[in-house]
Amino acid sequence: MKNIDEIIEELGLDNKITPQDIPSIDLYMDQVTQLFENTFEKSKRHPDEKVLTKTMINNYAKGKLLFPIKNKKYSKEHIMLIHLIYQLKGALSINDVKTVLSDLNDKVDVEQFNLESIYGHYINLHDTNVEDFKADTKKLSSDVENESVELSTEDQAYVEQVLLIVSLVNRSNMYRKLAERLVDQMAVTLDEN
Repeated sequence: MKNIDEIIEELGLDNKITPQDIPSIDLYMDQVTQLFENTFEKSKRHPDEKVLTKTMINNYAKGKLLFPIKNKKYSKEHIMLIHLIYQLKGALSINDVKTVLSDLNDKVDVEQFNLESIYGHYINLHDTNVEDFKADTKKLSSDVENESVELSTEDQAYVEQVLLIVSLVNRSNMYRKLAERLVDQMAVTLDEN
């Protein structure tokens, strides 16, 4: 098995679209998809995968995950929201993503919210999350090695990989379930208002 640090580095977890990366002029859809493709290319599992397609963006717009697009151009705020959708859809259903972003979309659309400020905080947290992930993964990898020492079989490397994969998925499921509960709580609060 490759060193866990090498594998993590290959994931491109540091890739993100900062407010400074987004042009101050509105972009056409092709320019938006190219921005995402260039930024997240290292994050793709397979080279032929698409990070973001025109169909995806159209579906986000039709599903009201984005406030209305004007003149077929996407503003800086649209790109920030698309980035949030890109991150959220990896773990949540589209309906959950809509719940999370609906109030934000409404407020950005009527200019009651400074999305760039919130997005900047998200980017800061992203960087912290990446560092925490790296540290947690190293510890988990060490825990798996310690756990599998007793096995000492010819298949020990394989068993370590299985245990690490199962442990990572277990943690992922815990985080996803917590996020889903928070979405449910948010939905109730939004319904009450």
